[in-house]
Amino acid sequence: STSLKYYKREDVQKAVIEHGRDKEVAARFNDMFGKRPDTLTYPNDVLELAKQGATSFHCSEELWTNPMILVPQMEKKELDKQRKGWDLLIDIDCDVEDGSMDYQKIATELIIRELKMHGVNAVTAKFSGNKGFHIAVPFEAFPKEVNGKNTKDLFPEAPKKVAFYLKERIKKELGGRILKLHTNNFAAVAQRAGKKIEEIKDKVEGDFESETRQELKVDSFLVIDTLLISSRHMYRMPYSMHEKSGLVSVPI
Repeated sequence: STSLKYYKREDVQKAVIEHGRDKEVAARFNDMFGKRPDTLTYPNDVLELAKQGATSFHCSEELWTNPMILVPQMEKKELDKQRKGWDLLIDIDCDVEDGSMDYQKIATELIIRELKMHGVNAVTAKFSGNKGFHIAVPFEAFPKEVNGKNTKDLFPEAPKKVAFYLKERIKKELGGRILKLHTNNFAAVAQRAGKKIEEIKDKVEGDFESETRQELKVDSFLVIDTLLISSRHMYRMPYSMHEKSGLVSVPI
């Protein structure tokens, strides 16, 4: 009843339809997904699925000429033929003991800053609906070709490389900022992350051969997810509810 009341809102219906244009869309019914492939065309489609018990809506990162002709185990050559583009999506998630999102906020801030430092201004972010954030760059922000290849065909390799590059660029500052929250106390971070202290420490060589220092091994507890970047993988759409938290995945 809660989700039905929410999806009755016309502004929510229109926002979901707008975001799902040219994308494969699937409705989720608590723990189960509905049929795939599927699309949403009219605002009333959202309401009708909610009446059938749909609790959330998910869509592909990829943009298709016709999502309805997609089938499982399609070869890359055929997927490339049907794909007209893709959005870069980076998922930031962390499961800490107190449920707060300080670490995720820092990572989100740093990645957005890094993108803008590289001249990428078409950046959006949204609360995932549970414990993290999604950062996105639309396909229109990318050049049509990279090294003589159509950018639309460079999925999932290109967005994975971009995500990995961004992770490496922010890694040191991210660890330092998180440690600063705990006055450089590794034990406090380990306790909050539910890890052993040796799991979150990384020994790094300094400028001199005999010099080493301890840095925070952020990826042991905070995930900047590139696994999400895979063909036909789906993510929770903006303004969609989250089944576990009861919260809305709202753009920020």
